[in-house]
Amino acid sequence: MRTSKALVIGAGQAGLATAHHLLHTGFTPTLLDASERPGGAWPRYYDSLTLFSPARFSALPGRPFPGDPDAYPTRDEVVAYLTAYANAIDTDIRYGHRVQSLTQTRSGFAAIGDGFSLEAPLVVVASGSFGRPILPDVPGLASFAGRTLHAAEYTSANGFAGQRIAIVGAGNSAIQIAHELAAASDVTVFTRRAIRWQRQRLFGRDLHWWLVHTGLDSASKLRTLLPQSLPVVDDGRYRDAFRKGHIHHEPMFRAMEGHQLVLADGSEQAFDAVIFATGYGPDVPFLKGTSALDAADTPLHRNGVSTTMRGLGYVGLEHQRSLASATLRGAGSDALMVIEALMADLSKTNRHSGRQ
Repeated sequence: MRTSKALVIGAGQAGLATAHHLLHTGFTPTLLDASERPGGAWPRYYDSLTLFSPARFSALPGRPFPGDPDAYPTRDEVVAYLTAYANAIDTDIRYGHRVQSLTQTRSGFAAIGDGFSLEAPLVVVASGSFGRPILPDVPGLASFAGRTLHAAEYTSANGFAGQRIAIVGAGNSAIQIAHELAAASDVTVFTRRAIRWQRQRLFGRDLHWWLVHTGLDSASKLRTLLPQSLPVVDDGRYRDAFRKGHIHHEPMFRAMEGHQLVLADGSEQAFDAVIFATGYGPDVPFLKGTSALDAADTPLHRNGVSTTMRGLGYVGLEHQRSLASATLRGAGSDALMVIEALMADLSKTNRHSGRQ
């Protein structure tokens, strides 16, 4: 029997995985999502995005990813999967509900937005990071005469043909976008460190098969050993493009002046556009000013459980608990651990209150 309510902020992959586990532990969650439709941030990712993990390792709990289990799902296939998951799950999902503030009350929390206010003893923040793109502090960025955009704003190669494009970043998105643009543009990738590569298949099996079967994918101790940037997963075509000169690579430039980038060696080169694939931060503006965040507006937590606000948890933070955190394949296990920890703490609090 479902006996209590919980609030989940976000109805993308992390929010849906959280709702699944809440429903199986006696809570009736209400999901509040700022978007107007299912799919979380996925409908806004660039058109050609393809997962680096096969379908068999890219599912949320309780619903296998359809189709060939060894295929690599596209963005639109992920959107369709998340939409079907949301339509099938037996819970209240409210789209177009952007939470503006989350405050503690005597009985838990109050989530307040434009035209609504909801209370619950337990809240899980699953709002992701797409809404908080990070731009580096580069001299001249604001006055650059060319086009500048973050990878969050990039949709396709349309409009870039024949141009000189600079891409900043050494991660999977940076290289995937560079490879797409290089078909019709002059592309240079700028990085602060060497690009690290990881073969997509090892001894005839996908990398994720090895990560899952060795336990490395969910090993929490690896989180503290993770480098600032994970390697680019490559089936061979990306490194080949660099070797053949289809994509150029340079150390990070010093500044931006007019249409020119001042390179590391002091020389200047003109570019039409600069795309920053420089990552994201936790999108939690509704927690600003509370004890839940540090001075950089980053959640204070241990394995997804807030260390400063009892009853508050997170699912979907990058490196929250393991290599797989913030991915489709990691959302389910992270959500389960967070829910179990929050419920155990809530039960203990209720017992103590009963004795008083």
